[in-house]
This record gives sequence, C-alpha cells and structure tokens, in this order.
Amino acid sequence: MEIISVIPRGYCQGVVRAIMTAKRTAEQYPDQPVTMLGMIVHNRFVVEECRRMGIRFVENPAKSRLELLDEIEEGVVIFTAHGVSDAVREKAAAKGLIVVDATCPDVIRTHTIVREHAAHGDVIYIGKKNHPESEGTVGLSSRVHLVTSAADVEKLDGLENILITNQTTLSLIDTQEIIDACLARWPDAVVCKEICNATRVRQEAVMNLKDTDVLIVVGDPRSNNSNQLREIGRKAGIPETCLIESVLSLKEEMVKNKNRVAVTSGSSTPNSLTTQIITFLQEYARTGQFILPEEVISTLL
Repeated sequence: MEIISVIPRGYCQGVVRAIMTAKRTAEQYPDQPVTMLGMIVHNRFVVEECRRMGIRFVENPAKSRLELLDEIEEGVVIFTAHGVSDAVREKAAAKGLIVVDATCPDVIRTHTIVREHAAHGDVIYIGKKNHPESEGTVGLSSRVHLVTSAADVEKLDGLENILITNQTTLSLIDTQEIIDACLARWPDAVVCKEICNATRVRQEAVMNLKDTDVLIVVGDPRSNNSNQLREIGRKAGIPETCLIESVLSLKEEMVKNKNRVAVTSGSSTPNSLTTQIITFLQEYARTGQFILPEEVISTLL
C-alpha cells in the first residue's frame, strides 16, 4: 500500500495568526476573563488548546454572534478568524469590553470589498447558511444577499449594480456553478472570487491526485474547508473519501487492501494530527498490523 502525503495541507496563515493572537491575549490579560466569541476555528483540538490557556468560549449554533455577546459581561472578547459584522463590533464597544480581533486577513479583505460596493449597489454573497463567516459578511449591509445554491439565485429580484463574491472556504467547483447561474441572469455583474489561496491550493492538490483509491481528510466535522476537501475528492473521481478527526477515528476497513491512500487535512487542522495518521498508515503498510500505540491514544483521549 502506498501512502500519499498531499501537499499543501494543514494550518493556513490565518489560523496560525488566530492561534497566536489568542495566546498573546491570554498572556497580556492574566487578571481579566478572556472569552472567545464562538470557536476560534472549527477544530476541537485547537479549542481545547485555547481552554488550557484559560480562554473560555461562548458557542451555540442556534445563536448569532450578536446574540452570543449577551453572555459576555466583562473582560476581553476575542473575535474569531471567521470575522464579525459591524453590529457585533458596536455592541461589544457599548458593553465596555476589551476587543481583540483575530479575523483572518482574507476575510477582512472580503469585508472591505463588500462594504465599498454595498454603498452603491447590491452584493450577491455565495456562502454557507449559518456559517459564522457568512453571518459576519451578510450582516455588513442590507444590500448583501446570501445564496447557497443555484436555486437561490432564482429567488432574487430587484437587484442593481451587482457584485458577486463568496465565502473564502467554499468549493471551487460549486462556487463557479453558482457564479455561472448568477451571470446567466445578470451578465453585466462584476465577479470578485474570494476563495482564499490556502483553500484553493489545497483543493487543487486533491483534484490533481491520480489513481487514488482512498482520500482521507483530517479535520473537524464542523470545518467547512475540510468538508469541501472531501467533496472535491469525490467529484474528482476518487472511489472512497472520508473525513476523520484523528487517528482514533481511523478504521482498518477504510484502507484494507487499498493500493494508494492519500492523506490531506483542512486548514484548521493541527499538523500533528495528520502526521500521526500518516505515520500510523506507513507502519500499517509495512507490517499489516492495525494497532494504535498506547502513547498515541493517551494524547488524544
């Protein structure tokens, strides 16, 4: 069995920046409660690392970032890599909170583009419903319209001077399909593709895999970019694709009797988790023994 270590994979610069920002904040305010507004990134291992630094989290999929702010009464609030709307910033300031912004620079750029265009036109924003990045961007203006599929495009009406843009972690393939549907209705619309470089190159690396029997994506099930990598693999014709959190989620039936197994990971996945899986699979390919070392199990439980 051949194990293909897909490059690039793992942390992007935006995630590294967010983690370092959280660490510096915990060190800078040792006597203040420090609270993250949502998950710093969609990976429970990263969240647990932040908790060990003394950072607490407020997270509820049924609540918006604006609503979650009601649960923070004092101290420091950290905005996650996904970004927030202006209303969230204003509310945090009104509550007297110390604000630390860990928004990814790519998301900040998208916000700038959307703000500037919404001042004189409509923005069609392609994104995932209830995703914090989409929530923050759509909340910038009443002239920003979220679409999640080509079918949503048909529901829009009365738009003028249109800009089409998107969430940074979407599928290249799916996003282009929705852009094409938009342009079929509004051929004069301006398109600003905002899938970030980290997402793009990771997806392209998966698209370029040849003669692969299984694709293993290491990532949190809530991670949009990790889920997109799995879907890209499926659309690229890889017979079996799976998303797993860590080596503990790996099952022998996923890889048994396979000739070529490729391993990649989402941009919010710690590299150590992916390395553990690659190392374990290489040993399995060499010995045929599917037994996890106790020292590995103890670090993940």
